[in-house]
Amino acid sequence: MRGLIRRLIPMLAVILMTLALSGCGELPRLSASPQDLYALPALPVKYTELNNRINEILSGGAEYAAPTSGTNIQSVQLVDLDGDGREEALAFFRNSADEKPLKIYIFTAKGDTYEQTDLIEGSGTAIYSINYTDLDGDGRKELAVGWKAAAEQVLEVYSLRTGGTKMLLRTNYVRYTIRDLNQDQRKELVVLRADEAGGIADYYNWQGDGGLANHSSARLSVTMAELNQQGRVTNGILRDGVPAVFVTGVTELSGAVTDILALRNGELCNIVISEQTGVSKLVYPFCALYPSDINGDGLTEVPCPAHLPALTDDETALQRIDWTAYDEKGEGAVSLRTYHCVEDGWYLQLPETWTDRIYISRSLSQDESGATFYIRKTGEPPAPFLRITAVTGASREIKAVRGSRFLLSRQPKTLYTAELLEGNDTWEYGLTADEVRAAFSLIQTEWIPGDN
Repeated sequence: MRGLIRRLIPMLAVILMTLALSGCGELPRLSASPQDLYALPALPVKYTELNNRINEILSGGAEYAAPTSGTNIQSVQLVDLDGDGREEALAFFRNSADEKPLKIYIFTAKGDTYEQTDLIEGSGTAIYSINYTDLDGDGRKELAVGWKAAAEQVLEVYSLRTGGTKMLLRTNYVRYTIRDLNQDQRKELVVLRADEAGGIADYYNWQGDGGLANHSSARLSVTMAELNQQGRVTNGILRDGVPAVFVTGVTELSGAVTDILALRNGELCNIVISEQTGVSKLVYPFCALYPSDINGDGLTEVPCPAHLPALTDDETALQRIDWTAYDEKGEGAVSLRTYHCVEDGWYLQLPETWTDRIYISRSLSQDESGATFYIRKTGEPPAPFLRITAVTGASREIKAVRGSRFLLSRQPKTLYTAELLEGNDTWEYGLTADEVRAAFSLIQTEWIPGDN
């Protein structure tokens, strides 16, 4: 820092001399030393006061207990709860000596200080999550708090009003999501929980008397154990523009089960559940893929794996992914077909004309991992027409341009290349190098915040 100041002092002298020579009049008078110019800025008084309030709580035997999941996981969070343009401060603590050890202090900015205006207390082992959402459209945010206990989770929803917080809802839950399902510009609450028959989804919306009420419920075929087993809840859009909630669970036998929840005549329904079996029609092998907008069309597609025929009897069968969009009647239409090479981190969009006309074979060698695509014709031997290779190692730059290979993607430790093989020239459904580049994508590691 001293060296930096020594270098800046001559620069400051040059600037002042320039001002004098330019006829700008009397030189400005410096009221502080150069060292003072580089002092750390002082915090506003109100934040110092907030820190004092927090230290008082800590000195009383409490400890920080930040939420352990969700998107809001800081010990102290600044949020404008009442819509007045000023942020309230929420601080999360645990005091094991109290009957209700978990505490959320709410401080409101008043002038140059923060004053405690509310306290929410809960029982359990941890504050699991907190979510701030305006559920009734009045510009004020409600608080959805998940409390973690030894054997269960409890969701409580609070509204902040003059005179203190008011609890609107208390229920056991495994997951929940907040979504505007009825498209009235106000968000509703969908709570997933276990009951005697398995799993159920409860739909809560805002009632005219100023509270949340369970409007309707829908049976799930995904159990809560399967939801906790690599499962995921995804907010998405159906083919007809209707908002929906996609609930995916993973079975002990590595199967993926997906339920789709949407409103039908104002009631929450599982639109893909079979009336005959009571189980979702969307049951497939688990491939570490979840519902998403794979092709950027604004709709949510469900990954539906389909086995590709193996090139030889002793080769492991590979999977094609049929990304399927559903309408509110539960009827699906394939939006896109891909081959996902999860092992190497890439996927290729498969032209519709390739369906049931190709084989794919994977091969491994030193510093290379490749997938070769073959033409499948009755009565003729398979003909290779495309190979995509992930090249690693110290000599990857040389290997990536070997022969007729062309580059698809350059990553820090891996180069992805492709080459068009002899079968491509004579096949009516062959591709150009530009078409391969356009169809190729890396599998992006999706950052998913913890569950609510």
